[in-house]
Amino acid sequence: MPVALPRCHLIDQNGAVEFRFDRKAIEERLAADGFFWVDVHQPTEDELAVVRDGFGFHPLAVEDSEHFDQRPKVDDYDDFVFLVAYGANPDEDGLVEVHSFFSDRFLVTVHRDDCPAFADVRRRYAHGSVSIGRPVAVLYRVIDALVDSFFPLLAEFDDRIDQVEDAIFHSPSDECLQQVFAMKRFLVTLRKVITPQRDLFAGLFADVSQLPGMTAEDERYFRDVYDHMIRISDLVDSYRDLLTSAMDVYLSSVSNRLNVVMKQLAVIATIFLPLSFVVGFFGQNFRWMVGHISGPGTFFVLGIGTELVVLLAFVVMYKRSGWS
Repeated sequence: MPVALPRCHLIDQNGAVEFRFDRKAIEERLAADGFFWVDVHQPTEDELAVVRDGFGFHPLAVEDSEHFDQRPKVDDYDDFVFLVAYGANPDEDGLVEVHSFFSDRFLVTVHRDDCPAFADVRRRYAHGSVSIGRPVAVLYRVIDALVDSFFPLLAEFDDRIDQVEDAIFHSPSDECLQQVFAMKRFLVTLRKVITPQRDLFAGLFADVSQLPGMTAEDERYFRDVYDHMIRISDLVDSYRDLLTSAMDVYLSSVSNRLNVVMKQLAVIATIFLPLSFVVGFFGQNFRWMVGHISGPGTFFVLGIGTELVVLLAFVVMYKRSGWS
């Protein structure tokens, strides 16, 4: 049987460990000194109750945290901010939605899908290569990991576009068209997330929203995250244009193949039209023919020979006109 992965982790100045997410443990951790980060994967009803009651969050923020499939946003409350951000995840929709509660004392992240980006961040804290540091620095590493997780996904998507384009050029089929449509639908889903998430970080620099404890130096780091979001948004737009071009190439290829088939059928029909006339002419019971076509030589010269002459004349005409 597969081993169940731990669902809750605690990261503080002592490193990263598995964590039992209940009210008693949270109260003990809040009573202690120092900043900490709690990551909850696939929260149960009891764990959502701890989020609701143990931290004393605003009811609206708790209500939002219990309902996924939300638009990326940041809501500023009195003593914390509620932030919704997305990252990449190798599953059916390719996305992981993360709800974050952030203050100068703690960071609580909740997500239903697996988040490989967080595993890398926790590994760095567990090995001691990175200290817990300032609260805003932890939030930056979490957000930066989520945003950067899109780049491998988009690199793989770029390779898929190349494969589909090669398939369309060599042998366009209905399967190629279905792949193009599926990839375009994925880009539409991705764009619905990327665009508002890009605007979210842009709002941090326009004083639309503020993070607790954020300084001018911290703003430089989040500006780098915003720059990454712009790059991802540009990649999504360019891939959408590439898929549109691939679809145009597919339709042109199918149309050209249809034209070639129609041209071949027209040539065959044109050739058999005079042959049918010749055969029909010699099939009539004219007195002269009945009286003079009495041997195989005359039959081959007038019957088959005439048809061969007509066929040769059509072939020469097609060659000179460039139709074949």
